[in-house]
Amino acid sequence: MSFQLSRRSLLAVVASSILSACTQVPKPGLEAKAADKANKDVITPREIDPIEPERKDEPAPKLDYAKIYGPVKDEGYDVPAVEFGAIKPEFLRQEVAYATNEPAYSIVVDTQKMFLYWVLPGGKAIRYGVGLGAQGRAWKGRAVVHWKRKWPRWTVPDDMVARQPHLKKYGIEAGGMDPGLSNPLGARAMYIFQDGQDTLYRIHGSPQWRSIGKNASAGCVRMLQQDAIDLYNRVRGKTPLLVI
Repeated sequence: MSFQLSRRSLLAVVASSILSACTQVPKPGLEAKAADKANKDVITPREIDPIEPERKDEPAPKLDYAKIYGPVKDEGYDVPAVEFGAIKPEFLRQEVAYATNEPAYSIVVDTQKMFLYWVLPGGKAIRYGVGLGAQGRAWKGRAVVHWKRKWPRWTVPDDMVARQPHLKKYGIEAGGMDPGLSNPLGARAMYIFQDGQDTLYRIHGSPQWRSIGKNASAGCVRMLQQDAIDLYNRVRGKTPLLVI
């Protein structure tokens, strides 16, 4: 789908209580229960963490993957370890040489290579493997990360409930899905805005680690839970974003 939004689309966004569209819904009972839902999130001021103006970045030149992708205790949740040995090495977090005209401390998502780059000074970047929108629904363009949130809620809009009735219990009337390990938005969500408007797309953690490196979502940028937490800690207010 095109990243550029029409006036009609923007009005539709506002009218739909600012829901988000991210994750395809696997069949019930698959992978860790958490992967059976789509991905639409209602944003309210109370749910959004403020983004600090300061930035301090000290990337590690080498990473101990057994430690980085090991179990994490976070905000009262026990995030399970990732079977990183089953993931292609190029999709694991690492510091790389990266030539770009984008400013340091910005984000570049390469939809062809399935990489997200956190741009560093000196021609370097932290590179993460990601899962992206299924072909035909992936978006490209410039935007900013306007908000970020730890352990976000997820609410399924009525049109998705109509297509997938088993999601009704997470619909608007039901109040959505509580934050937690079974929430498709994962441990962290970063909200993408363009020209002051919510695009409905997110950069977010995912309990479906097998989806990394694949076209598996409805347009959002999926990350391993531990990687989403790491990126969240780096991102500050109005971080520039380029999707190519």
